[in-house]
Amino acid sequence: MSAEIVKYQAAPAATLPEKMQYAKALAASGMLPGQYRQQPANLLYALEYAESLGLHPMAAITGIHVIEGKPSASAALISALVRRAGHKLRVQGNDQEAVAQIIRSDDPDWVFEARWTMARAEQAGLAKKKVWREYPAAMLKARAITEVARDACEEALSGMHYTPEELGANVNAEGEVVDAEVQQLRRVQPGEQDPWAAPPPQPKGTLVVDPECIVTHPEGQAIVDAAAKATHRAEVKERWAEAKDAELLHAVIKAPDTGEWEMVREYLSRLGKGLPDAAPAESAEDDVTDVEVVAEGETDADIAERELRAAAEKAGLDNLDEEFSRSYGIPIEQAPASQLRGMTAILTGTAA
Repeated sequence: MSAEIVKYQAAPAATLPEKMQYAKALAASGMLPGQYRQQPANLLYALEYAESLGLHPMAAITGIHVIEGKPSASAALISALVRRAGHKLRVQGNDQEAVAQIIRSDDPDWVFEARWTMARAEQAGLAKKKVWREYPAAMLKARAITEVARDACEEALSGMHYTPEELGANVNAEGEVVDAEVQQLRRVQPGEQDPWAAPPPQPKGTLVVDPECIVTHPEGQAIVDAAAKATHRAEVKERWAEAKDAELLHAVIKAPDTGEWEMVREYLSRLGKGLPDAAPAESAEDDVTDVEVVAEGETDADIAERELRAAAEKAGLDNLDEEFSRSYGIPIEQAPASQLRGMTAILTGTAA
């Protein structure tokens, strides 16, 4: 899969009529995955998606599935996207445990790691699934790969943050969909719209999962319920650290503000963006000034974020979170100290 993506050179752009004709011809193949056989509209959707990502069409047809309107990718395709971005990915494991590590090309001194065990799978209600019983090593590795990829280089995944299995689809040992509701364009039926019309847009950032497949975590729900009472970003960061230590950042919960299903990390990130920084401590009635106060347990990234926000305020940059996410591909709350200080240097004019 990796070589297939890296070596692919896009052919000259075809016109829409040419693409439609190609999709109609290819849809007749009996070797295609089930959701594309005799479905030229679905096939055209996949080909257009592949072109937008710079992927070989066959990589998209075999590696990308749309589960209830949300694009998902196999663990193999996600691995290839990570390596194509120039990052190092290492995976090892067995029937009881799998560990995946990523070293970013722009931050080689830090190792991102995700670890999945059968005990964790049992806690998440996954171990009883047939594919987990028959292929535990493959499932553990797939979960570890996608989790570390989301943490380390979300920007490299082109919006495909989850595997079909994570979104509730039944898969085989290779992660290929065996049975899932694939929501794409359909043939014309009496009273329906043209199947070549664009599908209605899905709400950005919404986690869409079959309610019957949702496994909620009481501990994760307790964390977001406590975070909902926060009045400053620093309080949300404490809840983030608590969820990370308990390995609950990807737990599915019901958002206190919207009532929608969401992951802990998604809710906390959204909540933090809407809150102000912690109010500065009142100065004591003495002559001690300009002393930096470092909270107990504060990390280097926390300090770097505080410095960045101070620089942004001084520079009059009101949309710091948006600009940072656009430049680096990840939210400020998840960025390493090196990236935070890099943007601080740009704002203060001290960048090399």
